[in-house]
Amino acid sequence: MGRISAIGIDVGSTTAKIVGVDEGGELVWKYIEPAHPRVEEQVDRFLRKLEEENGPIDGIPIVATGYGRNLVHQATRKVTEITCHALGVFRQLGHGGTLIDIGGQDSKVIVIGPSGEVVDFAMNDKCAAGTGRFLENTAGRLMVKLDEMGQLALSSEEEVPISSTCTVFAESEIISMIAHGVRVEPILKGLHRSLVKRVVAMVRSVGLVPPLMLSGGVVKNPAIRKMIEEETGQKVTMPEHPQFMGAYGAALIALRGKRRTNA
Repeated sequence: MGRISAIGIDVGSTTAKIVGVDEGGELVWKYIEPAHPRVEEQVDRFLRKLEEENGPIDGIPIVATGYGRNLVHQATRKVTEITCHALGVFRQLGHGGTLIDIGGQDSKVIVIGPSGEVVDFAMNDKCAAGTGRFLENTAGRLMVKLDEMGQLALSSEEEVPISSTCTVFAESEIISMIAHGVRVEPILKGLHRSLVKRVVAMVRSVGLVPPLMLSGGVVKNPAIRKMIEEETGQKVTMPEHPQFMGAYGAALIALRGKRRTNA
């Protein structure tokens, strides 16, 4: 493993991530935890863990991104997650296109140019219906494990449409279906379809520039990937570590700043 030359921290609404990159910009260390309400304490713990496993970090630049970026007092710079996701995915996949990032409490569609720059974007951060929270709430109601939802949805030939675009009303709709004897699998398939249709509407609002790329923890769900392909007619590609792309982009920005300082 290469020596860490720059650090990126992504304090999201659902999870917090930290990565280290070497002098060449390769991702050499990563760590993730559920987001903690005491952000400062969590970041302190992250940095202690990094130091224990990789040696002293004095003088290593840190860039923070995500909802809680302004609480990362060790950061030399704070950057929006739009910029960081675009840069991280561009570096990992090596090309521009349209990026769909589905997180716990927001979703983003970013059009990335041929040099990794952000050309356009749309963001849903006001409603949970196009985010991981939509699935999480329902998983609890249906007594299904979150990481098994996708496979269960894909196992069903039938699909029950979820007409409500609001998480709260969708939950009421699902409770009514269960009371009428509707099986869990077709409900799950309809639920995934509803989320994907919300996200694809955002894609159409900015214009789909192929290839189509995915990031964020939710895209590890196989039903989400398959339905995005069905709804867009595009094959999707995904970086190796989709949840870490914001933190990775932040670390690459920190590395750029370090090179400019040393030039």
